[in-house]
Amino acid sequence: MKPLVYRKTRRVRGTEPARHKLHVAKGDTVRVIRGDDRGKEGRVLQVHPKRFRITVEGVNIVKKHQKARTAEQESKIIELPAPIDASKVMLLDPKSGKPTRVRRRRDKDGTVERIAARSGQPIPRVR
Repeated sequence: MKPLVYRKTRRVRGTEPARHKLHVAKGDTVRVIRGDDRGKEGRVLQVHPKRFRITVEGVNIVKKHQKARTAEQESKIIELPAPIDASKVMLLDPKSGKPTRVRRRRDKDGTVERIAARSGQPIPRVR
């Protein structure tokens, strides 16, 4: 009798998952437009371009149970922000403070500049 063989899923080895081009960057101030935290504003803490997700300060707070590692350390429950989908946030306009779409413009020296669609003001990159 022939042994049962499970076929592996077909995938090309050595390829990386696609990186999504995001409209927000680390340090930007955004407003949540969908979900339980709708209307909240916060700063982008982390960007995950492979998963098209971002972590925003004070949004999507989850509780994590942390185990005591040593005898003198205590176990505790900590609260931290979890990533949300990047399509659920909009960048805030630097002029009016309202949510805006983002356009890109290439300068003469070749650098890409982000432009707020609402006011036309350039959005500075926060380092």
